[in-house]
Amino acid sequence: MDGGQAEQRGARRPGRAYIGSFTSAGGRGVLAADVDPETGALDITGSSDAVTDPSFLALDGDLLYAVSETEPGAAAAFDVSGPAPRPLGAPVPVDAAGPTHLALAAGHVLTANYTSGSVSVLPRAADGTLRPVTGQVRHEGGGPVAGRQEGPHAHQVLPDPSGRWVLAVDLGTDSVTVTALDPATGTLRPHGATALRPGTGPRHLAFHPDGGHAYVLNELEPTLTVCRWDPAAGVLTPLGETPVVPEGTAGARYPSEVVVAPDGRFLWAAVRGADTLAVLALAEDGASARLTASVPCGGHWPRDLTLAPSGRHLYAANERSGDVTWFTLDPETGLPERTGSVPAPAASCVVLG
Repeated sequence: MDGGQAEQRGARRPGRAYIGSFTSAGGRGVLAADVDPETGALDITGSSDAVTDPSFLALDGDLLYAVSETEPGAAAAFDVSGPAPRPLGAPVPVDAAGPTHLALAAGHVLTANYTSGSVSVLPRAADGTLRPVTGQVRHEGGGPVAGRQEGPHAHQVLPDPSGRWVLAVDLGTDSVTVTALDPATGTLRPHGATALRPGTGPRHLAFHPDGGHAYVLNELEPTLTVCRWDPAAGVLTPLGETPVVPEGTAGARYPSEVVVAPDGRFLWAAVRGADTLAVLALAEDGASARLTASVPCGGHWPRDLTLAPSGRHLYAANERSGDVTWFTLDPETGLPERTGSVPAPAASCVVLG
């Protein structure tokens, strides 16, 4: 190989991806993979089953954090500087049941605890390990859908783009709560809540790149609620709803995850049951969305959807078919074209670094 070829190969240094999976359903725990920057292809390099049911992950350089979606629930830290994830200490209890999501904010890990309907705060030590819970906010209320909304079910927690606020999406109460995290004490101060249409069952939200709009994906009805976000006041205001499946779509339809293009032109949503990826065009000002296409997700039961940092590739974690499928995105239409997949039994989420 000549020097020019070596230099070219060096320029295509792979990125990294991490896949969470349900060990109780045959998953391998946390999987690590190389990512081809040109094709988006994943190549599994190692795994760790040290944590039970690591259903959602968050990445910070060579540190990876996972929930353990169990009762009682826990959160865990991994060193991912090598080919396989290496646990950093034992999982730390979140003082709640069924954590389904986590996020990083101001030196802390925040978990959304579905079964308990709460959000927990765990400090991060200097070496990346987790400390015991320092704060928790419990949600209250319920909704009209029997069997799903008998009480609060926090499904997602994330900081807003300004870093001033923490939002939690609650499927059980049809609401999004806003709190403020005190980095010094690791506690959450309740600030407000936004009520969404009863029975929609909000699951996850994503922010527009402008930081002034947010899109809430509803699980119990296949719709997207477009909202205005005021980062100065910490107030979320619903503007309207739009469907994420074509009119007349029959059978089970349970949306799971939503992602927004870096340039704010498109939004994609995964829909379980229909097993589709919805493509929505966003208005130039971000204040409305329109369903333009619906394509197969490449498997069965897409639990998670992740956009590559480049914005060129989209990844679907198909839980029941046991694979992660990747798509190349058309920059003009936003349409995903399936370009490959890798086996990942009971896959629940994908994060890319």
